Amino acid sequence: MTMDMHGGMTQEQRLDWLVEEFKEDSGTYRDLETPEQADGKRQLLRSLMNIRMPRPMGEEVLRVQDAYLLGRAQEKGVVRLADIPVITKTPADSDLGGEISIWQGDITRLECDAIVNAANSRMLGCFQPCHSCIDNCIHTYAGIQLRQACEAEMQKLREKYGPDYEQPTAVPMITDAYNLPAKKVIHIVGPIVMGPLSREHERDLGECYRSTLEIVREHGLRSVAFCCISTGVFRFPNRRAAQIAADTVLRWLSENPGDIDRVIFNVFKDEDLQLYQELLEK
Repeated sequence: MTMDMHGGMTQEQRLDWLVEEFKEDSGTYRDLETPEQADGKRQLLRSLMNIRMPRPMGEEVLRVQDAYLLGRAQEKGVVRLADIPVITKTPADSDLGGEISIWQGDITRLECDAIVNAANSRMLGCFQPCHSCIDNCIHTYAGIQLRQACEAEMQKLREKYGPDYEQPTAVPMITDAYNLPAKKVIHIVGPIVMGPLSREHERDLGECYRSTLEIVREHGLRSVAFCCISTGVFRFPNRRAAQIAADTVLRWLSENPGDIDRVIFNVFKDEDLQLYQELLEK
């Protein structure tokens, strides 16, 4: 199949072609049997993308991958800021310097200036095939360019700080979002709770939100969607995490009026939706 033919490929044809290209690229899995059903093919392609180390890929493959992922975004449905209601009354309404929203769903569908990724200290995404964590989802639907971009940024930092450098807690890294509807991804490492929750954990989580808002402003971005940083596998208690997130964001917006237009608290679980509604819809 030539490059000229790729523009007229269907999503099904793109998927079939990409599965074979990524199998060949993997080396180890080039002889793996391809499932017959579309769901199985999508799962295999995602797995091959997830395990792939950051390295160059042929331009032809990237073009088809980009077309496929943009098609997947349209299939899932892009959610725009205008589609998300603004909370009309919050605990800080009198002096709030930006609008607040709560939205439940897949953060990779959001068309805003930046989405926040709960990253690990390697900053390369999740390598576990088809894992349900937000890090895996964001890297999957952004495309393999995102891992390469993160690796390039980490290489610069290793040259500065040494070969064993890992990203510290609450220090954000910003990259393009590639095939996501958002413009940028802000990757941040949240505190990992081992044992009882401490004041240091709480301080670090608050700093995650504050430093992310600072980098949003620094890059001239006007909207940002936060995931529930450090909950889930990082074991930060959901209720306390939501309290810290809401308090930090409301305080920052009131202290920096007009610097950011919209902050979205993106939740996935019903539990987190209820917590943010209790905190913000007063």
